[in-house]
Amino acid sequence: MAHEVWADGAAYEAYVGRWSRLVATEFLAGLDQPPGLRWLDVGCGTGALTSTVLARTDPARVDGVDPSEGFVAHARTRVADPRVVFHVGDARALPLPDAAVDVVVSGLALNFVPDPARAVAEFARVLSPGGVAAAYVWDYADGMTMMRYFWDAAAARDPAARELDEGRRYAMCRPEPLRALWADAGLRDVSVRPVEVPTVFAGFADYWTPFLGGQGSAPGYVSSLAEPDQAELRELLRARVPTEPDGSIRLTARAWAVRGIAPARPS
Repeated sequence: MAHEVWADGAAYEAYVGRWSRLVATEFLAGLDQPPGLRWLDVGCGTGALTSTVLARTDPARVDGVDPSEGFVAHARTRVADPRVVFHVGDARALPLPDAAVDVVVSGLALNFVPDPARAVAEFARVLSPGGVAAAYVWDYADGMTMMRYFWDAAAARDPAARELDEGRRYAMCRPEPLRALWADAGLRDVSVRPVEVPTVFAGFADYWTPFLGGQGSAPGYVSSLAEPDQAELRELLRARVPTEPDGSIRLTARAWAVRGIAPARPS
């Protein structure tokens, strides 16, 4: 089985980071939080959501936490603001005290945490009463079409590739499992909504080249293939993805966004 790697920030940006920034903007618009709050970005990765929080909400402070030293290093170079502090850390044991923040967000990361229920319990712990906990994850099973085309083509030539397909592996990336995670953590007024953005590729090379970067399941699978097998998969994909007369490839990316409110603490 191909090994899933998340360490190279630049390669991640070329693969899905550029689309995650679009989703982050739509996600934050739906949260509609006032300025001057204390934010925590869990699984901050290369800083896409953190930078959007800065641009859109005028926060008092943002802490970003991610287990990847490479991603955190990349985030520190791209987000230069005295209100932001990035930490290498674990979502299951957040390096903040109780009731330390007003908003906890997590973008495209929760499905990679080995124990997501423990992570969401940590979200609730660090929130002040009435604070908001919200996250979004790709709809791998259906709505993240750049990956859907990839895995359907990969499985057509290699049935073993189905076991690496995120749509099969991440059952929590659907509305009801997300709703249950939030409710089980004691968060109230839980809601789930879709967030969809366009993913437009200039041409097939713009679509295919990011799969060569080694970051994530699909690129990891490509890197495990011998060159003739890579070429066969590439040409199968070229034949399958919908291409406009100008050569562009116009797809969409859908994420599921969940939010809930921290209850008042017992006196």
